[in-house]
Amino acid sequence: MKKVPVSLVTGGAGFIGSHVSQYLINSQHKVVILDDLSGGDKENIPTGAIFVGGSIINNKLLTKIFDRYRFDYVFHLAAYAAEGLSHFIRRFNYTNNIIGSENLINLSAKHKVKRFVFTSSIAVYGANQTPFTEEAVPRPEDPYGIAKYAVELDLQAAYRLFGLNYTIFRPHNVYGERQNLNDPFRNVIGIFMRQMKRDEPLTVFGDGRQTRAFSYIDDVAPYIAGCVGNDKTANQIYNIGADTPYRVLDLAYMVTATMGVKPDIIHLPSRKEVIDAYSNHRKVRRDFGIKNTVPLNEGLKKMATWAKTVKLKKKAIKFQLELSKNLPVSWKKYF
Repeated sequence: MKKVPVSLVTGGAGFIGSHVSQYLINSQHKVVILDDLSGGDKENIPTGAIFVGGSIINNKLLTKIFDRYRFDYVFHLAAYAAEGLSHFIRRFNYTNNIIGSENLINLSAKHKVKRFVFTSSIAVYGANQTPFTEEAVPRPEDPYGIAKYAVELDLQAAYRLFGLNYTIFRPHNVYGERQNLNDPFRNVIGIFMRQMKRDEPLTVFGDGRQTRAFSYIDDVAPYIAGCVGNDKTANQIYNIGADTPYRVLDLAYMVTATMGVKPDIIHLPSRKEVIDAYSNHRKVRRDFGIKNTVPLNEGLKKMATWAKTVKLKKKAIKFQLELSKNLPVSWKKYF
């Protein structure tokens, strides 16, 4: 009888993680989800998954579940992915996004996990390299990107010394159903939809000419989940997501049209951020046989249909601010 693969998904109650977990279950994996629910929700957990409440910072808990379940694969998606905010919560960022990751890498090497799948970010590239290619030398400009790149480098070192196979994905601006609409610091489409649901104006930093390519969840999650069944993807790095960049201001008008709301947009002072960020996807298309991605207008319709049914929480996510100099004025109310 063929052995059922056992997979750990960290952050599996979150947005991307819950979709990856569902695709794994559909592929007959036994899925164990580890999540501290700081940004995720139990309602996102797919039927059939085993849920363990806790953090990747808790090495004792990690040791216990690795000993119990003997994972074949680890899908590491747990992270707080807020590039702009990471400047002001540096210790929190590095503790969660580096130390937590190293706890997982240590145990994966010890238990001879077959593949460690890591969700990184195009934040590793920095600026002035568009369209980003996997061959470009990363030059991250914020603590979040620095943390992601550090883990990428450590995975490559763990492969060379311990034989821990990995696959690294660098997704970007992923949106869709189950995105956390209560988070005011990340995921601009979710922020816009929340603001409209609360009858607030849409807030755009600077002139809105920053460009991003927005990636629908179904153009990302199935390939993260499916990579372990594709030998070509072992010990490889992939950009993944949509190809076409849009200006943030144009996006704001698209989202209001999709939600059926009259545009009400205000411009805030510019913040420190990469102006243009979008990727080349030739490599992932080749190795996965990807032909097409979901157009932005179609993906927005799907997300809007879902977002209109979501009940917003009264209070937004709270953080302990570590530095306040140059914090965007519009964020001060959250601290």
